[in-house]
Amino acid sequence: MKIILLGYMASGKSTIGREVSKKLNTNFIDLDDYISNREKMTISEIFKNKGEIYFRIKENKYLKEILDSEEDFILSLGGGTPCYAGNMDLIKASTATSIYIKASIKTLVDRLKNEKNTRPLVSELNDDKLSEYVAKHLFERRFFYEQADTTINSDNLTSKEVVTEIKKLLN
Repeated sequence: MKIILLGYMASGKSTIGREVSKKLNTNFIDLDDYISNREKMTISEIFKNKGEIYFRIKENKYLKEILDSEEDFILSLGGGTPCYAGNMDLIKASTATSIYIKASIKTLVDRLKNEKNTRPLVSELNDDKLSEYVAKHLFERRFFYEQADTTINSDNLTSKEVVTEIKKLLN
């Protein structure tokens, strides 16, 4: 069983992925953590020292590596992963089930306000700019996100409820 969780940053992919992996007794992989471990730098350091293009090249390389593995996994992608380097085509061509964890602009902005110090792309934005930034990105990325096999709207659900929805999908 291979499950890929995708969606915008702060949609809950990593939290949900960890919970699903425990319930299904399956390996959990956070793509950003995987990249950090392989590159021996945090994502923030990669962006600062090597730039976004370098990061996107490595992101594609490591995504392929994970998708090609024989192991079962729950994989949480970075928010931009499906949108670059043909990554969504790789995901669709794989045997994995892809699930878009969808959240509204308001939900995402509320979560991101509390996580700015760990989010290099939004760390310098004030609240008004943050809302505008998220809205623009969601508009641009929706095309990719909506290619997932399934969508779960997480706005009014707890992470445990989303996990239950995912388990129902897999039965």
